[in-house]
Amino acid sequence: MMTMTSRERVEAALNHREPDRTPYFEYVLLSPVADALLGRKYAADPANWEALLREKGWEGAIRQMAIDRLDLAQRLGHDLLYITPNPLPPGKSSEPAIPASEQPDDPVERLRRRNEAARLAPPRAPDEAFLIYVYTQEEMRRRGMDLPILAPAYAHGVWTDVDLMQTMLLAPEVAHEHFALATRRALATIEMYLSLGIEQIGVGGDFAGNALLISPQAYREFIVPEVRTLSRVIHAAGRRAVNASDGNLWPVIEDFLFGCEVDGYLEIDLFAGMELRKLKRLYGEQVTFYGNLDCGNMLSFGTPEEVRRHTLDCLEAGLGNGGHILCASNAITASVPLENYLAVVRAYRERFGLPNNL
Repeated sequence: MMTMTSRERVEAALNHREPDRTPYFEYVLLSPVADALLGRKYAADPANWEALLREKGWEGAIRQMAIDRLDLAQRLGHDLLYITPNPLPPGKSSEPAIPASEQPDDPVERLRRRNEAARLAPPRAPDEAFLIYVYTQEEMRRRGMDLPILAPAYAHGVWTDVDLMQTMLLAPEVAHEHFALATRRALATIEMYLSLGIEQIGVGGDFAGNALLISPQAYREFIVPEVRTLSRVIHAAGRRAVNASDGNLWPVIEDFLFGCEVDGYLEIDLFAGMELRKLKRLYGEQVTFYGNLDCGNMLSFGTPEEVRRHTLDCLEAGLGNGGHILCASNAITASVPLENYLAVVRAYRERFGLPNNL
């Protein structure tokens, strides 16, 4: 098979055609691993933002974020970029705040007030929050790179939102309004992404740990129709919708994939029981799976040799008619030793006969 470009490789995986090798990227790669790979503080890590802002100013800091992301992608051989909107200029905020002193005791009333604030707020972040996509595309053109971009429009999770989960039971109409407003915000963000030429858009949001945080019925009633609305807008523009949630999704997996009408599944949580071989066997002809390296356990606490074997096994599990893009199940944070992350990269290169120069 002829060597593909990164774009061709990712498109083959999404179209369920066998690429020359499994596409590879990192969903979220942070300090200190990113710092060590770059040999400097990684500009796109939120923990480094304030120092970068003081050093380079706001626009200079955004440009450095684009440079650092692409330097990492080139060093690691990534085929895809995951990029979130950038911080706003100092003193500018897009989030309405309700003073704590004005918060009522009732969770339903608290959510009503959040809904009211959301109705009055602009439907998406200001244009300045999307400058990172412009600068990244400019920098790619300058370097002769062409990597697809995945960007988040996650708005329908329930993770840690106790008020929302209680309201889903106590006052369903208020919860429905919350999710409808979330869809309004997500659609406005998606329209901006479409105007910027973003190819893949993340939808959904966390609603599970080792078990679902809400009932399967509640997921189908409150969340699936809203995410499906986003997917249809994305598809009408010829782009890809990628659903994301950690946790054990088996009780609602077909709703998550097919009820939401998505092209991909991201944040595949092996530790919670979402095993790639089974997913590929059941749904591999229809859905592309992004993962499923176990970052919270194996990559954090395994030995480099265990990580190497885990990576090779994950690659084998994902083979067959495309449909797999290698990455960690979630973020590469300080819990992951540098040698373990290098073991992932080296195992990937070993499997596909690439130079092992890290």
